[in-house]
Amino acid sequence: YPASIHSELSMEDSGDDHGAFMEKFILLPPPSSDQQQLPLHGLTFAIKDIFDVAGRVTGFGTPDWARTHAPAAATAPAVLAALGAGATGVGKTVMDEMAYSINGENAHYGTPANPCVPGGSSSGSAVAVAASLADFALGTNTGGSVRVPAAYCGIFGLRPSHGQVSAENVVPHGSDVRHRRVVC
Repeated sequence: YPASIHSELSMEDSGDDHGAFMEKFILLPPPSSDQQQLPLHGLTFAIKDIFDVAGRVTGFGTPDWARTHAPAAATAPAVLAALGAGATGVGKTVMDEMAYSINGENAHYGTPANPCVPGGSSSGSAVAVAASLADFALGTNTGGSVRVPAAYCGIFGLRPSHGQVSAENVVPHGSDVRHRRVVC
């Protein structure tokens, strides 16, 4: 689906997001005559700040990266797949700076709230799901970056087989081992 067919609306801040989000917005699925028949219809999802969304800067967890990169020209296929299945995107989540930690901490944007440590690097994605701010979230996994925060936050983290989720329009980092995963 071309990014131009997706409507974006401003999302009102509805209170405490537990530090999960970098940016909140609504990314609607494409119009469909059989919308209610789609498998993810009515569900919301959060997007780790490593996935491109057309027209938005992918910050990779650091203000320096965000400041020196242009808005994305295209949306990552993983995001488009969730939209195409009927889900609604609700924003980009905090992540470890440049995906270089397993703790989920970010000195620039804060650490998503968990009674202990949220785990990383997909910390905001896991916290968004655990706090019921999104039904599921997209994250990435190199050395446990989906599974660790999911376990720390008491939710399920799914690591599909290599190559099952497209890495296109995702910030390249450890590309030989990085996997795009879903946190549920």
